[in-house]
Amino acid sequence: MMVAADTSWILVASALVLLMTLPGLALFYAGLVQAKNILSVLMHCMAIACVASILWVVAGYSLAFTPGNAWLGDFSRFGLAGLERDGLSGTIPESLWIMFQMTFAVITPALMVGAFVERIKFSAVLIISGAWLMLVYVPVTHWVWGGGWLAQMGVIDFAGGIVVHVTAGVSAAVIAVALGPRDGFPKNVRPPHAPWMVMVGACLLWVGWFGFNGGSAVAADGNASMAILVTHLSAATASLVWMVIEWVRFGKPSIVGIVTGTIAGLATITPASGSVGPVGGIVLGFVGGAVCFYAVDLVKHRFKIDDSLDVLAVHGIGGATGTLLVALLLAFGPGAVGYAEGQSAFGQLGVQFVGVAATAIWSLLVTLILVWLTKKLVGLRVDQDAETSGLDLMVHGETGYRH
Repeated sequence: MMVAADTSWILVASALVLLMTLPGLALFYAGLVQAKNILSVLMHCMAIACVASILWVVAGYSLAFTPGNAWLGDFSRFGLAGLERDGLSGTIPESLWIMFQMTFAVITPALMVGAFVERIKFSAVLIISGAWLMLVYVPVTHWVWGGGWLAQMGVIDFAGGIVVHVTAGVSAAVIAVALGPRDGFPKNVRPPHAPWMVMVGACLLWVGWFGFNGGSAVAADGNASMAILVTHLSAATASLVWMVIEWVRFGKPSIVGIVTGTIAGLATITPASGSVGPVGGIVLGFVGGAVCFYAVDLVKHRFKIDDSLDVLAVHGIGGATGTLLVALLLAFGPGAVGYAEGQSAFGQLGVQFVGVAATAIWSLLVTLILVWLTKKLVGLRVDQDAETSGLDLMVHGETGYRH
């Protein structure tokens, strides 16, 4: 039976999650690049949202959420075959469930944009994003949320620490390595052209994340409410942690720094948001803010990877950190759900580690193949003139600002 309250909440949550990509993520990333590449980043996010939406309806939903086998669903719902106007998925219309999950399919490949801004061919973005959605995101979604082998093991990933953040983070780093660094990396990369825009985008992401995590309860109930509360606490805590570390280390707290901490806290709480209580949310924010801050330094300066906008360090590492730590926080403080019958912290940690490791390896291998094929088909990197002049004018024939 359809429950009106649940349906109303997931309608709102679907809009909130789409808001995360359009315009939240788009503005967050656009503000971080040089002025001559702002439209390029906005175009990437817009085009990926459109491509992912169509692919999800054609085959993605069917392969992710039909029974199939432990590794992948089947084609029984290809093109949404069998969808009825009044058909239900639990207590909400199935059409709404499809839409809600579509918004996750939209934002996940869009997250990867941050790793390859200012130097990638637009055709390569479209090919890699579409193929990646079907070959990485969809199978992992089935593993975790569609009754696949990780779900059968009892992995906990309430809203996408594994499905969204680990997949996007690892794959983004692979693409960044394949492309090579931007001119001047790491010493002479120009700073963000519009920090105010970064802050606006981050705030839209923060608000949208309430739909991301709270909506994953798929009900208007205490689970959704607690997920929103712990999400907010983790984001606030990580923001402050990042600000303080930056202040101590560099002498000045920056707006880009504090909102990067916000995203780190949001990514870290995501897999645990349906399981921990408020104290767990604060702990995850504290750990996520600190771990992701130092991961940025590690990726860029130790490993020399020009993951331009820190997708691996913030999303990948943050999502993995939250996915692992949830095993230790399931019974920590008021509001936590506790362990499943017969399960222990150590046992759950093992399950969580398998989920993170298997997903990271799958994402790495498939993305390597996709990058190789795309390079053969259309190439990966724009020429030097386009990179110097800016992708806005050279690729899209427009400029973001009048001079």
